[in-house]
Amino acid sequence: MKINAKMLSGMREAMARLQRDGPAAATTSIQQTLFDLMPRGTPGERDPAPRGHGDAAGALGGFVPDLLARLGLSTPPDGSRFLRPAFAPQGAAQPDVDAPASGEFLAGGYTNQAGTRDYKIYIPSAYAGQALPLVVMLHGCTQGPDDCAVGTRWNAIAEEWPCLVLYPAQSSAANPTRCWNWFNADHQQRDIGEPSLIAGMTREVIANYHADPARIYIAGLSAGGTMAVTMGTLYPELYAAIGTHSGVPYAAASDLPSALGVMQSAGAPTATPAGAGTPIIVFHGDRDQTVHPRNSDHIMSQCVPPRTRAQTQTRQAEGAERTYTQTIHQGPDGAVVAEHWLVHGAGHAWFGGDRRGSFTDGTGPDASREMMRFFAAHAQPKAALATARNESEQG
Repeated sequence: MKINAKMLSGMREAMARLQRDGPAAATTSIQQTLFDLMPRGTPGERDPAPRGHGDAAGALGGFVPDLLARLGLSTPPDGSRFLRPAFAPQGAAQPDVDAPASGEFLAGGYTNQAGTRDYKIYIPSAYAGQALPLVVMLHGCTQGPDDCAVGTRWNAIAEEWPCLVLYPAQSSAANPTRCWNWFNADHQQRDIGEPSLIAGMTREVIANYHADPARIYIAGLSAGGTMAVTMGTLYPELYAAIGTHSGVPYAAASDLPSALGVMQSAGAPTATPAGAGTPIIVFHGDRDQTVHPRNSDHIMSQCVPPRTRAQTQTRQAEGAERTYTQTIHQGPDGAVVAEHWLVHGAGHAWFGGDRRGSFTDGTGPDASREMMRFFAAHAQPKAALATARNESEQG
């Protein structure tokens, strides 16, 4: 692992202070080291580029924006049949991305034994009490629901493909830079920690808004993308499909050093967990210097079920010079169960996003729209719905 001397020295000092003075002193040491490593460039110094996103986390397990840009990373290499949609967009016209969404954006909160988390929920203008799909969108580090909604344009997508969109909010008390704690073993298990909060919040919204339990989906960016993979793995009966952008596989790290290693070099593929197999669509840029793009390959290895047939093609993104390589995996029945989008020349930012939000790349492909298209082709089978109903009643 190639980590510069200043980072390594800072980590040693933090560990010494942890043993000598306790967690608070160690936190201060880590924060100072990471602050010193952050780029000091001024926007506009180089050619226009996507706004990058570091997987920032706080005390003894966190990251700050653009951290790994300072760790001397080597440049990574460049590197069918669809189901009938379970639901479809309204009309052929695409929404104006600069126009404000016309539905309601409401605040709420959820509490269980693991704590309390706030959330925002978008109710599309087409909602009149009917059973709509629900997309759970997990923000990245330093973000919140409002910023995430603007940057990813999910509220506009919800107007085109009528659905509810839930934006859980990580608290600064749980993580000072509001990252989901995907790298902590306490948040990698079913029905405890942050997974229990996100699942509980999802079930509460399903009940309160009569969402269609067969069409519940989860997506996220970076730390949120990793947590989305975690949630789809731990709760396959709840989420019908996963969308992850610039993330890492489930349980690929258990502490700060291993998380940094995974983000920098991806490491070895992780074992396939028992709950793997939920349909998944994965986006990653092959010039991502915050989360190594090989992580997207490892997500596919972990999540795609055996005996699938892969078809790969390289295309040009609509309205852009950028190209992407798309690999589609089909099951024995011909149904698409996974898609991998490796976007060439792209970094660590949400593709097709609105630049008014943070960590966005306005150049295509449009990740939100493609995720929604993928989600629309997947619904939970009856057996999974029965399990989810039992879990909800017991909870």
